[in-house]
Amino acid sequence: MSIVDDLLQDMPLPKMYRARQIFNNTAIDDIHAVIVQQFRQPAIENSIKAGQRVAIAVGSRGMNRLVELVATTVSELKQRGAEPFVVPAMGSHGGATAEGQRHVLEELGVTEASVGCPIVSSMETVELGKMDNGLPVLIDKQAMQADGIIIINRIKPHTSFSGPLESGLVKMLSIGLGKQQGADSCHAMGFGHMAVNIVEMAKIKITKAPILFGLATIENAYDKIAKIRLIPAEDIVEEERQLLIEAKASMPRILFNPLDILVVDEMGKQFSGTGTDPNITGRAATPYLDLKQQITKMAVLDLSATSHGNATGVGLADICTKRLVDKIDFDATYANHITSTVLTHGKIPVTMKNDLRTLQLAMKTSNCLDFSTLRAVRLPNTLQVENILISEGLLEEAKGNPNIEVTDIVHKWNFDEEGNLTDIGSWS
Repeated sequence: MSIVDDLLQDMPLPKMYRARQIFNNTAIDDIHAVIVQQFRQPAIENSIKAGQRVAIAVGSRGMNRLVELVATTVSELKQRGAEPFVVPAMGSHGGATAEGQRHVLEELGVTEASVGCPIVSSMETVELGKMDNGLPVLIDKQAMQADGIIIINRIKPHTSFSGPLESGLVKMLSIGLGKQQGADSCHAMGFGHMAVNIVEMAKIKITKAPILFGLATIENAYDKIAKIRLIPAEDIVEEERQLLIEAKASMPRILFNPLDILVVDEMGKQFSGTGTDPNITGRAATPYLDLKQQITKMAVLDLSATSHGNATGVGLADICTKRLVDKIDFDATYANHITSTVLTHGKIPVTMKNDLRTLQLAMKTSNCLDFSTLRAVRLPNTLQVENILISEGLLEEAKGNPNIEVTDIVHKWNFDEEGNLTDIGSWS
């Protein structure tokens, strides 16, 4: 037995109870009808001409009903005589290769068959000019050669900075559609300048590139589309400011604050650009975020299969498992960190041999003197925070909150012979 085993083997785990957090569930059922109606806006209708080749920029985030959003856009363009094609707009993601980015789209269900048009993936860019600070403004060459460009993205808070515009159409214009080189340029001065740089870059691209309009969505706390807006190019910057306010109000959160321990079953790129969402965990790699959640120790148990080894943000955890570390593709992970210029959250946390020791270490270092009062929450991931597990120390608080449903049923910690949980990501 190792000294670590000796130090941790007798550390008890808390009793955990199932709980459901209740948020506003307003959502759009027929998104096809909403998009079709918005295509009839004069500013949108008049921007599309028969015979135009139109590039549709699609990113790497797991947006709700992404395939339907893209396919409906393709259909509406074809009905007006345009010739649409999809370009990946995801900066350095997909290992910063054309094939890797095409594969990311396939993983999200976006294929030529599913959306009804070709996918043209390339990492080539063209320079449109320079910002006042000297940074080059770059854009996907294939998109720039089209007669028109449409941006599809979800509006939401960013994971590394706060500002009037964060993650959405403007960021996709500046970073996603800039491919690896454009993303490098926008990140070059660090996240302290990002709130300004993404807007200035986007304005230049709107002026110099054939941007037609953006399709923006806002998702509710259950990751369902609550709002869709088709925004003419000249209105994107100002309208997105208002949409971000709505998006922030729609975000889910952990309804317990502070916490001694947060356990996240899985991290991954489909859950957040930083693997775990700082807006949920309160853990960020930069000081430029306005965060509320406070936790003493965060443990992350696994890396999702669909991340394909990209563990960007793993360093936001205090503790992780050897299983997670063994899955890391360091080239893919470091490509993101190098592009962002932020290396802190690429560091490997304290690594335990299995889930049991990881959980016990979190307990041991939680600084909680009375484990009967321990404030602990377990999440499947930071994208799905409706169904959670809470420790006994949170039970009374939960029962007094009208936005939390809680049972008295104890959720057992079930480990296999290797000391790993048998219900990772499946209990919720």
